Amino acid sequence: MIMIRSPLLAASLACVLAAAALPVASAQEVKTDLYTVVDGNKVDPKTLAGFRAWRQANCAACHGANQEGLAGPSLIESMKRLTREQFNQVVLEGRVERGMPPHKQAPIVVDNLDAIYAYLKGRSDGAIKTSRVTAIE
Repeated sequence: MIMIRSPLLAASLACVLAAAALPVASAQEVKTDLYTVVDGNKVDPKTLAGFRAWRQANCAACHGANQEGLAGPSLIESMKRLTREQFNQVVLEGRVERGMPPHKQAPIVVDNLDAIYAYLKGRSDGAIKTSRVTAIE
């Protein structure tokens, strides 16, 4: 056993040991095959591209800025039911009878379909907590 005779040294050592026992705050990360999300609003480059494409294609006009629905349905709920194939079909071919136009002629959508799917799936899964995201730094 080590004996420390200086009260100041003993107090300093006690503080160091106590600090070492404290939990270290770390970023909360959710990682899947589709996306990586940190702290609920920082995403990997592909998912960020999906968010940007979704915004540029003006999907918010019908589905709402938070994807919770306006004239069109809530994508947060729809993404819980749609398979990947159904998502591709609906986005590319549309559901004209329900007011969803086809986007197969929209390069921003076609070129970023996987990324848009990743972004919306992250929102639907609850990993992405806010509709606006930024890059993981």
